[in-house]
Amino acid sequence: MVKKKEMQDVREFADNQVLMAMLGARNDNVRRLEKKLDVDIKVRGNQITVQGDKAAVAKAVSVLEKLYQTAARKGDVDSSDIDNAMVVKGRETPSGKAGEEHGGEEDLTLRTRKRHIQPRSATQAEYIRAMNSCEMVFGLGPAGTGKTFLAVAKAVSLMLEGAIDKIILSRPAVEAGENLGFLPGDLKEKIDPYLRPLYDALYEMLPKDVVDKKLELGEIEVAPLAFMRGRTLTNAMVILDEAQNTTPMQMKMFLTRMGENSRMVINGDLSQTDLPRGVQSGLSDALDVLRNVKDIAMVTFTEKDVVRHGLVSAIVKAYDKRYASRKGLGG
Repeated sequence: MVKKKEMQDVREFADNQVLMAMLGARNDNVRRLEKKLDVDIKVRGNQITVQGDKAAVAKAVSVLEKLYQTAARKGDVDSSDIDNAMVVKGRETPSGKAGEEHGGEEDLTLRTRKRHIQPRSATQAEYIRAMNSCEMVFGLGPAGTGKTFLAVAKAVSLMLEGAIDKIILSRPAVEAGENLGFLPGDLKEKIDPYLRPLYDALYEMLPKDVVDKKLELGEIEVAPLAFMRGRTLTNAMVILDEAQNTTPMQMKMFLTRMGENSRMVINGDLSQTDLPRGVQSGLSDALDVLRNVKDIAMVTFTEKDVVRHGLVSAIVKAYDKRYASRKGLGG
């Protein structure tokens, strides 16, 4: 086995206070970067020495310089800043070489009232790019990859810009089935547990009082899929979550609600359907029917894009491996 050629690069940073903010408590940010890029980083005074494989060292130095600029601008650096710095021109490049197909410093930031959100993986960058350029986007892949979170962030940013008047968030309440009537409370109380992830995403973007006011005024609507029937949705961004749990007819009904100046994002994970055995997923059917329709984007996430706890990615990968082996056996 040929050992990779090692090198080292020494960089000096002028402002010690900014440097301390960049390094984090107990140099935690440095440790995180070492683990991500498989390099060795030593800090002495205002000098940082990076040692390791040539390409990894070049990437680490580039990321450190970006983080220093981030610390100078906002006063600290967190884990999301590190992930953002790993994405070069919208594309994560472990080799340290920037992708050229989207030249220039592309701005993929989604600006909301409470936070500014940037892509944390190459696929997230592709997804934001698709939402910027296409009126209908399918986001496919496992939980924890940021599909719903980024779609809600895009919707909120469009509303704050005045590009849309309304945000509609929907998902099928398949788990309730025919037993919905037996649950306690009125219709809203019965349905809200299935819509809670959408509310949670909204509260990440806007102050609670603003969300509640917009819900009251109808500027933001969170509703089960069945409530979409018979409507034409104009000047709105409409997000369908857990789309794998729709039937083909439900999916067709939803997609044909699209009206003037509307955008739609349809998210789902085909490996997680809760439909009865033998019932085809409307998401699977739509992907097949619409695959060659112009101006519809389809973005596929994998376990590598999981941005929750690190174990989530490993869990998704383990289940995918088991599923693939069963398919291979005809299971």
